[in-house]
Amino acid sequence: MQNPISDPLAWRPVTAPTLADIEVMAAEAYRKLPAGFRRLCEDLVIRVEDYAADDVLDSMGIESELELMGLFQGVGLPQRSVSDPAQMPNMVFLYRTPILLYWAEHEETLGRIVTHVLVHEIGHHFGLSDDDIETIEDSIP
Repeated sequence: MQNPISDPLAWRPVTAPTLADIEVMAAEAYRKLPAGFRRLCEDLVIRVEDYAADDVLDSMGIESELELMGLFQGVGLPQRSVSDPAQMPNMVFLYRTPILLYWAEHEETLGRIVTHVLVHEIGHHFGLSDDDIETIEDSIP
């Protein structure tokens, strides 16, 4: 019996994960976050797009849309004030193509990469340190 990975015909129906597939992975990763952590970010919107917009890349000084896997956009909890005017909801963007390229070049599962980017960006929402973010990420099964 031939190994399906080495059979070129076995690869014909295989496609790259879609935006919707990445959204499902992100929703599952979010669901697995500690309950207290999720409660604190109930107003957070998670969006998956192929790439960051050019104006976002320009504002960050990033030359290639392939360099940015995720972004928190909004006002983080440490910077909020009750006297602030109403604002757009805070958002986490996950960028599908850079995530897929990273996946192709590393020995991690796609689900783990999506989880890492999501937790890292949510961590910015809370103003957490990299160590705090890593602790939360490690707590996800």
